[in-house]
Amino acid sequence: MMGVHNGMAAGSVPDAQWVKASACDAINSCVEVARVGENEIAMQNSRFPDGPALVFTRDEIVAFFGGVVQGDFHSMTV
Repeated sequence: MMGVHNGMAAGSVPDAQWVKASACDAINSCVEVARVGENEIAMQNSRFPDGPALVFTRDEIVAFFGGVVQGDFHSMTV
């Protein structure tokens, strides 16, 4: 989508309909996603809705979630 880029203010992403997981906690500790264009997904930190958006292609999102499902990130401490 023209004009959508990494680091732009999430509130400025044109026509973004942000979606939040039902598992988010009461203080909005969550990541929200919005489809932008045919092949891109924007993400924002719900605690900072005017903060920057990160924009990923569909293939990047599929690869990331594939890694989550396969346990690639289990060694990370949270």
